[in-house]
Amino acid sequence: METLKHKKILLGITGGIAAYKSADLCRQLKTAGADVQVVLTTAAAEFITPLTMQALSGNPVHQHLLNPEAEAGMGHIELAKWADRVIIAPASADIIARLAAGMANDLLTTLCLATEAPIALAPAMNQAMWRDPRTQDNCARLESLGMTIWGPGVGDQACGDSGPGRMLEATELAQLIAATFDKGRLCGKKITITAGPTREAIDPVRYISNHSSGKMGYALAQAAVDAGAEVTLVSGPVNLPAPRGVDLRRCDSADAMLAACLAGVNECDIFIAAAAVADYRVADVANQKIKKSADKLTLELIRNPDILATVAAHPQRPFCVGFAAETEQVTKHARDKLQRKGLNLIIANDVSQPDIGFNSDDNAVTLIDQQGDLALGPAPKQQLARQLIDAIAQRYENNAS
Repeated sequence: METLKHKKILLGITGGIAAYKSADLCRQLKTAGADVQVVLTTAAAEFITPLTMQALSGNPVHQHLLNPEAEAGMGHIELAKWADRVIIAPASADIIARLAAGMANDLLTTLCLATEAPIALAPAMNQAMWRDPRTQDNCARLESLGMTIWGPGVGDQACGDSGPGRMLEATELAQLIAATFDKGRLCGKKITITAGPTREAIDPVRYISNHSSGKMGYALAQAAVDAGAEVTLVSGPVNLPAPRGVDLRRCDSADAMLAACLAGVNECDIFIAAAAVADYRVADVANQKIKKSADKLTLELIRNPDILATVAAHPQRPFCVGFAAETEQVTKHARDKLQRKGLNLIIANDVSQPDIGFNSDDNAVTLIDQQGDLALGPAPKQQLARQLIDAIAQRYENNAS
């Protein structure tokens, strides 16, 4: 957070119950040494008062497009030139749509058109509104224009629904803002990360797979981007939006995932195998749907290629990090995998615990290498990912020296 000292942050707040988090975000930015100017939309003022944000920011709150007290009455131009970063949190579906359309019908949208500072948005809305194709198209449009989308998180919502749409917590947003001023310790490094499950076909409609959601791998990819790395994310089938700034390569089977990993191995500095790759595949995949007839069906399974071991044995071998998802004797099995595959580092987690691991938003892991063991968590996977990327970067630097 040291990078926030003396930085000029323009915090835009739009209408939504998540506006209460913006007060904490403003406080954290000020505590870290940033100078914060707040812009409230008309709807935002229904949720949080200008007086509250003035007290927290230490500056007058801006609400009107043409401010007679501003120099020449052009307050939006002054603010646009002043800001080092523009952060809109919460970013409602309405502001996202208006920015995507290039509108300038209030102070916030106008200064977003007038500024040359990087713009980031932290969406907050009902899960159905977030999933609506129009919102997704608008976000994709904003990202194509160079804006950054942070979140949203997943969980219970004020309306009683549960799902994606929660604004990220203030602490996480403050860290993300700080990271935009930091080139990161992985700047210039190329990282390949695998994530999610693989699907091994039985016939055209059935497959063998597992419970991996891909959340940990996707969080690692985002954390690596935030640390300055150039990230290739090789993903199995998951129901997750692509992390910003990654080169996403989708695949289904273990064979396809291996081919995608090997395609860039010569230029890869760090390889992180977070995917839950199926150990076996069907020897003879049926061309047509297998009809239900006999009481028993026997499938012959053959071993899939070991992606991590193959990369670790490559002549242009990168720094290799594996995952060990275990249900018993977690550390013992992970350390055996570390030695057997010739890895630099392995991250072990106990997937038998129902509240962490597969399909959970939280996780707890143990880093194991020649230096010893380091336990991290339980913590949200996004927070844990930043800790893991920092630890991986440190060990990579030690290995290179």
